[in-house]
Amino acid sequence: MPVDEHVLLRDGVLRVAELMAIAAKTAPKAKGIDNIVVSLVRDRNEIDRLAKKMEELAEYYGDFMARDAENVRRSVAVLLIGAKIVDLKLRQPPRYSTEVNTVMALVNLGIALGSAVKTASMLNVDNRIMFSVGVAAQELGLIDADFAFGIPLSATGKNIFFDRKWPRR
Repeated sequence: MPVDEHVLLRDGVLRVAELMAIAAKTAPKAKGIDNIVVSLVRDRNEIDRLAKKMEELAEYYGDFMARDAENVRRSVAVLLIGAKIVDLKLRQPPRYSTEVNTVMALVNLGIALGSAVKTASMLNVDNRIMFSVGVAAQELGLIDADFAFGIPLSATGKNIFFDRKWPRR
């Protein structure tokens, strides 16, 4: 009996999400110290809970949270990638306006995010890095990190992250 297209695409996206997590965790890091945290939201109820939290947060952060919530709702899964601030025993450069360990955590996070979405792109899974998802995920306790972003994942005939609609208010 053939496997249904929906099942094939869903399972494929979930496999790619696992490979993205590997790419994020193995990405280069400052002083080789691993401060990257990954988590995968794949349960439909959890995805909906995440989207609802984003809609709630739109009152404070702005309408983009509600717009992004719709993308989350339409996604197969959401990969969460975060970074913890760790003491790297670096001297504070006098011209840095931000604490050096915070800077390095964010640099590591950016490299991990880039590695993850590169993997998704190479394997034809549509994705978009979203600050909004990370904020909501932290609020819900879905990831234990000082900074977090979310990457909703989809594989459909048209990229759901392109031509996104702003919510009507």
